[in-house]
Amino acid sequence: MVAGMAFRTLDDLIASPGLRALVRVDFNLPMENGKIADFTRLDAALPTIRDLAAKGARVVLLAHFDRPNGQPVPSMSLAAIAPALAARLGAPVAFAPDCIGPIAAAAIENLAPGGVLLLENVRFHAGEEANAPDFIAALARLGDLFVNDAFSAAHRAHASTEGLARALPAYAGRAMQQELEHLNAALGDPQRPVLAIVGGAKVSTKLDVLRNLVGKVDILAIGGGMANTFLFAQGFPVGKSLCERDQIAIVQGILTAAAQRGCKILLPQDVVAAIAFAPHAPHRICAPADVAQEEMILDAGPASVAALALAMAGAKTLIWNGPLGAFETPPFDAATMQAAREAARLCAAGRLICVGGGGDTVSALHQAKVAQDFTFISTAGGAFLEWMGGKILPGIAALEIAPA
Repeated sequence: MVAGMAFRTLDDLIASPGLRALVRVDFNLPMENGKIADFTRLDAALPTIRDLAAKGARVVLLAHFDRPNGQPVPSMSLAAIAPALAARLGAPVAFAPDCIGPIAAAAIENLAPGGVLLLENVRFHAGEEANAPDFIAALARLGDLFVNDAFSAAHRAHASTEGLARALPAYAGRAMQQELEHLNAALGDPQRPVLAIVGGAKVSTKLDVLRNLVGKVDILAIGGGMANTFLFAQGFPVGKSLCERDQIAIVQGILTAAAQRGCKILLPQDVVAAIAFAPHAPHRICAPADVAQEEMILDAGPASVAALALAMAGAKTLIWNGPLGAFETPPFDAATMQAAREAARLCAAGRLICVGGGGDTVSALHQAKVAQDFTFISTAGGAFLEWMGGKILPGIAALEIAPA
């Protein structure tokens, strides 16, 4: 599934009726006025829940919501999630007001084979984030096996992500399996040439990503505020643009490493500059060398988009994290929207494998109305970034089957 690693999936599971399956899901959902604003992560869990229920397992869901810091916080309860999940699942979902102890055990005992139960927020106990042995043991007593279906939480070595995988027979759920297979296709064992687009505000937040990618991809396109720092490092004026001047030496080191490893760096050939950062503010397109002292760079220009489209046309695999400009504020969304639509066009035509991830990236692809045309979109934030940075994710490493 992943280069050099092997995992058990639900295809390997032979379940007997009544088997207790502890399933880690990601129900840390965006809420507005007490209501779920986005059901993406809820829907992602449905295939695993249905698969296990069809096998006759008692499906016991573990999840966190927000940051209660190891204490019960009523506003962070998962109780409101159960009816919403039941509606999406088309089957009853029971709820237990604790995730360990007699309350949880009794709720599981009362669950019929094929039934579904959601336990209360695991972060109501300090042992969750501490990955405490006693809390792991308390969770493990509730189940016969563990299924991790929350890639987005796999970068945390918590009890319900890492500890349980070592305490019980462990499997990757359907959403986790899909993430691992597609991410492996993007960087682990990709079709080449590989093009990576990395955007966003700051170089400092993605240093590991950049350092890892220059050794893995054939072309690395830099966008957003990050590109300003790269341009400044090469002697271009950036005016009042967002720019991390304290990262210049690091950026120059990344450029040197890219040259040594045969990775082409693609920076904006033209930019959209404005004096004010506001919707529909007066702006102009200019070369990076012509940015005035009072101006700020807020997007890549049309020549930059054309160069990126040409790189896409010559690539076989695209991995994308981060916008090319201030896409939330028109007209500084143009480069991101145009590039996204071109990537989607090539992907739909079968000419490009497109994998995107990260919160801003997902928002931008939905804004461009092309998310459905990408090969795969990861909803994970921190886990996706750490994977792009070449880090070993604790929740994934714990699932690995030891060689015979």
